[in-house]
Amino acid sequence: MDEFTAMMKSLMTALDTLAGFRMFLLVRGEDPSGRDATSISVWDSAENMQSSENNSIYYEAIKSLMGCCESFSPMHQHEVLEAKIAPF
Repeated sequence: MDEFTAMMKSLMTALDTLAGFRMFLLVRGEDPSGRDATSISVWDSAENMQSSENNSIYYEAIKSLMGCCESFSPMHQHEVLEAKIAPF
């Protein structure tokens, strides 16, 4: 999990360079000693999210991340109908 978390930091740096990127969350699964994690990213638009797949920095970060994973689920796209985010 430590290697995975370190790899995620490079992905987060890559996300900052992408048009339309707004937020990223990485959450651990229910078992605190387990190796399951889920990531959620928020974008201004579906077009910006889809165009991120063509960014070489982002692609290399994802490729490195996949190298330390036992499996990698396909990405899913959802439209946000309502959102409220409290200030940090």
